[in-house]
Amino acid sequence: MDQVDLRRVFDDLVRFETILWNTLDARLRQECGVPLGSLSVLLAVSTTPSCRVQDIAGALAITVGGASQAVDRLEKLGHCLRRPNPADRRSSLVDLSPSGKRLLETASSVFDRELDTHLRKPLSQSALAHLAPALATLRNSAARHSEAARRPQRSPGTQTCPPPP
Repeated sequence: MDQVDLRRVFDDLVRFETILWNTLDARLRQECGVPLGSLSVLLAVSTTPSCRVQDIAGALAITVGGASQAVDRLEKLGHCLRRPNPADRRSSLVDLSPSGKRLLETASSVFDRELDTHLRKPLSQSALAHLAPALATLRNSAARHSEAARRPQRSPGTQTCPPPP
């Protein structure tokens, strides 16, 4: 069996993600006036019961600060609302406003149409059925390794890579 060129796989995956993100973002801005990042937040809020900023950060693999800023922007536009969290007074819960729900509905149809064009149409049903769980496995593995990488494992001052010249 031929050896898979992992650098090529990495390059194809990253470049595809970049092209897909930019294409979806441009279409959503053009047709709905919303960037893909904001739609991602709206989707996370809509699918997470008692949604907190931390939940958005976890769902989107972004920092809590980044998620909070995204919610702030959507709140200023009137698309979401913060309310006190009855279970924890230190945090708040995020809900979609009526305009946020309308925007989500409109933008979701554009989003789904573009996903169909760029994922479903170029791949057979079988290829897509294999791709989906493979990507989920890779994402979960990367998240676990990312968490482990943040924990110190070496004595201070030791490196595995040589220092730059």
